[in-house]
Amino acid sequence: MSDQKLKIGIILGSTREGRLSPSVGNWVLEIANERKDAEYEIVDLRNYKLPFLGEAGNNKEIVKWNEKLAELDGFVFIVQEYNHSITAVLKNALDSAKEHWNNKAAGIVSYGSLGGARATEHLRAILSELQIAHVRTHPAFSLFHDFENMSVFKPQAVQKDTVNLMLDQLLAWAKALKPLRK
Repeated sequence: MSDQKLKIGIILGSTREGRLSPSVGNWVLEIANERKDAEYEIVDLRNYKLPFLGEAGNNKEIVKWNEKLAELDGFVFIVQEYNHSITAVLKNALDSAKEHWNNKAAGIVSYGSLGGARATEHLRAILSELQIAHVRTHPAFSLFHDFENMSVFKPQAVQKDTVNLMLDQLLAWAKALKPLRK
């Protein structure tokens, strides 16, 4: 296998005004870049104007989305809990590709009033169907304890260790799965 570094996309799972995912995603990116063990980048769903599945839309955007996914060996999903699940835009993005998800690895970082636990459980079922190996360690942030006034991200210090453990597991799986995609 090549010594080329793995490429990991940190997917921001919300496009709403006032969203918190950029601050969480950038914090995860800072930690990841300190490691120097892979290439990490933010993948913001706002940059992809995907039509909802079944609607007539811009196929160029779907092609652009699939090309981005094809470049990546793994993912960190930044997941916020809305109505006990993931956002519609994230579900649509997951549905807008198939084989480009297969045999890759993912970690999940979530937030919400219960740390995004219910959204994470929904996402895990979807990832399994898409043949994405999701790792067990799951940094979960409480809107009450890791955000000031439920709007300014201020994670507890212990969370950095959890993110690093999640990234260790993610990279091990991404490396192991890469030969299956050749």
